[in-house]
Amino acid sequence: MKPVSLLRTPPLSLYIHIPWCVRKCPYCDFNSHEAKVAVDKREYVAALMADLDQEAGMTGQREIESIFFGGGTPSLFSGDAIHNILEGVRQRLPVAADAEITLEANPGTFEQQNFADYRACGVNRLSIGIQSFEDEKLAALGRIHDHREAVRAVETARSAGFENINLDLMFGLPGQSLQQAVSDIEQACAFEPSHISHYQLTIEANTWFHKHTPVLPETDAIWEMQQACHEHLDRHGYQQYEVSAFAHDRVQCLHNINYWGFGDYIGIGAGAHGKISDAANGTIIRRWKQRQPAAYIRLAREGEACSGSNRLTQPDILFEFLMNALRLRRGFSYELFEQRTGIDRQQLVEACSSVDADLLLVSEQGITTTDRGFDFLNHVLERFLVSEQ
Repeated sequence: MKPVSLLRTPPLSLYIHIPWCVRKCPYCDFNSHEAKVAVDKREYVAALMADLDQEAGMTGQREIESIFFGGGTPSLFSGDAIHNILEGVRQRLPVAADAEITLEANPGTFEQQNFADYRACGVNRLSIGIQSFEDEKLAALGRIHDHREAVRAVETARSAGFENINLDLMFGLPGQSLQQAVSDIEQACAFEPSHISHYQLTIEANTWFHKHTPVLPETDAIWEMQQACHEHLDRHGYQQYEVSAFAHDRVQCLHNINYWGFGDYIGIGAGAHGKISDAANGTIIRRWKQRQPAAYIRLAREGEACSGSNRLTQPDILFEFLMNALRLRRGFSYELFEQRTGIDRQQLVEACSSVDADLLLVSEQGITTTDRGFDFLNHVLERFLVSEQ
C-alpha cells in the first residue's frame, strides 16, 4: 500500500469510554450496557490505564489537547474515579495546560458532590443529556429522568462552578408537535448554556426502536421542526458551526472540532475507536477495542485490548476527510486538507467535480457546502461515493 505524504502529524485528543448505563435507551446504538450488577470501577480504571499504556507508545509523546469522557453514562463514576483516570493519563502522556476536558452526564445519575469533585479534578466542560423537557417525550425515549430532574441537572452543574455546559436535545420524537420541539429549545436557551447540540431522532439498526419502531412525525413536519428550532437558536445568539452543534459566543467543542477536522485521537475503553497518523511512515491507522466490558477488562490486563485495526487507503482517507470536514459550516482550506491527508489538492478538486455547483462551493481558498448542500449533506457525500466507483 502506497504511503501518504504527511508533512506533520495533526492535533491529538483522547476519548475515554465508560460503557455502563442505568438503563439502555431504546434508540441507542452506542456500545452501552445496563449496569445490572455492581460495577468494579477500580478494575475498569486499571484496564483503562493498561489500554493507554499500549496506545501511548504510538503517539510519539504528542501533547493531548482535549479529553472526552463518553458513554454510556460517565457520571455513574464518582469524582474519585474520574480523578484517578485523569491522574493516570497525566502520568503517561503530556496534557496541555488549557486542555478542554468534557464529561457526559445524564440527569438522575449524579449528586452535587460528584459535580464539585469533577470540577476539582480538572473537568472543565459538561455535556448533559437532556433530550427533552417534556415528561411524556422522555418516557417515550426510555429516559430515566423527568423534567424536574433535567432542570436540577443544569442548576447543579452551575452551582458546582461549571461555565462551559452543553445541553443535548433531540427532535422528531414520537408524537412531538412543532410547538413542543420549539418549547424544548426555548427552555434550554433560558439556562444560557455555552453550547447546544440538536439532533434528529433516527432509527438505528440493532436497537429496540428498530425492532419496535414508534410512530414518528412525517418528514415534512420534522423539516419544519428543524428549521423553526434553528431560527430560535439563532435568535438567542447560538451560531450553527456544525450540522448538529450550536455555540454561544463562539464557545465551540474543541474535541469534536478535532474529529471533524480529521485530527488524531486515542480511544480507550470498551468499544472505543481511535485514529493515529504517522508522518514518518506515511500511514493513517484506525484502531478499535474489545466491545464487551468483561472481555475488555480481562484482555486489557494482558495487553490485548485492541480487537482490530485498519490502515486507510488514499480513497478511504479522501472520503473520510470529506465526511467529517464538510460537517463544519465553514468548510475547510486546501492547506488543512493536504496537512491532514497527505493527498495533493488536485485529487480533491477532481473528486469535487462530480458534485453539482448548487451543493458545493470550490474556491481558490478551499471548499465548503452551499446552504442547500449543508441541508442535504448526505446527498453530497453520496456523490463522492459514486465518483469513486
